[in-house]
Amino acid sequence: MSVYRVIDVIGTSASSWEEAAREAISTASGSLHDLRIAEVTKQDVVVGDDGALLFRSRIQLSFKYAPE
Repeated sequence: MSVYRVIDVIGTSASSWEEAAREAISTASGSLHDLRIAEVTKQDVVVGDDGALLFRSRIQLSFKYAPE
């Protein structure tokens, strides 16, 4: 039997929501092991003072829980 934990992470990108999601998952996989599911729960865009766009994707990640 397995137990999984779910956390929220937010990735950012100057080019797309997909790239922001990829960045969030890639970065989280550096410290979390046995990632199982990534679900995009929210997407938004921050508009900078100069008009530059910053795409953000909020991701729920589930990973296998390993008690300490």
